[in-house]
Amino acid sequence: MAHRMDVIEAHARRLPDIDDRWTVRPHTREALLEGLRAGKAAGVAAHPLDNVRRNIELLIEQDPDKLFGMTDMPRGLGFDEILDLVEAEAGEPIDRGARFGPVYIAAEPILDACELLGDRLSAAAAGGERVLVATGHPNGLDVLYRELARLLADRGAKMQHPADGATVQEPGRPGPWRIRYLGDVGLLTDEVAAKHTHAGDAMRRMLEDERPDLVLGDHGYAGAAIEAGVEAVSVADVNDPALIVAKAQGRTRIVLVMDDNVNAEDYWPCFQAAAARFPAS
Repeated sequence: MAHRMDVIEAHARRLPDIDDRWTVRPHTREALLEGLRAGKAAGVAAHPLDNVRRNIELLIEQDPDKLFGMTDMPRGLGFDEILDLVEAEAGEPIDRGARFGPVYIAAEPILDACELLGDRLSAAAAGGERVLVATGHPNGLDVLYRELARLLADRGAKMQHPADGATVQEPGRPGPWRIRYLGDVGLLTDEVAAKHTHAGDAMRRMLEDERPDLVLGDHGYAGAAIEAGVEAVSVADVNDPALIVAKAQGRTRIVLVMDDNVNAEDYWPCFQAAAARFPAS
């Protein structure tokens, strides 16, 4: 009988090989900025203005898919105020008179946020903190998270794998799905593939087993941690305003706003910028 490949093994094989751009070494700021632009984490966002605007409307309407597991959202903020927040985080103007067209993300705020992220992760490693890493965007962010998790573990952080193998049923979606770990990166899978999710159900289940000192995540993994009062550092795209609003509310401090689904290997400038904030080994 042919061996049936485990879903995590199969997912790992689908990820791109990383090259020497992911080897920790010094880079000039301009080289990292150019790398962000070349890889399209910065520049023209994949999600156009009509999608950004509609998702703000859905957040205000309390669409569960846009709340990312958080309540008290958006706490009195109106459409224009949220669009202002998105614009500020993206670092590029958004035409208030337009309904369609491109949205732009500047490279400089991404790099600044990566450095803040690196400072916090470096402190977590130095303090031996318990860190949980998880993504709702497998195939996009998991290589970046995997390499950051390796760096954290190498430098002394205690990487957590709560609820490994537990099942989660998201309302209105097929399932149940299972919590699994790619190295130190948590994600949801069915029997075939890793799953894209915005929901907070998996993080809530993880927190039933273990309450970490810090979460690195996105979408509902970050949102549900914030809702539970766990410190989270996160990644958000311009069309997913919930984490940006949570930052404005003072519920979280570090939100890295960039295109969150470019080729996984093209997030190397983010990794290098964060890694540069760790002390030399």
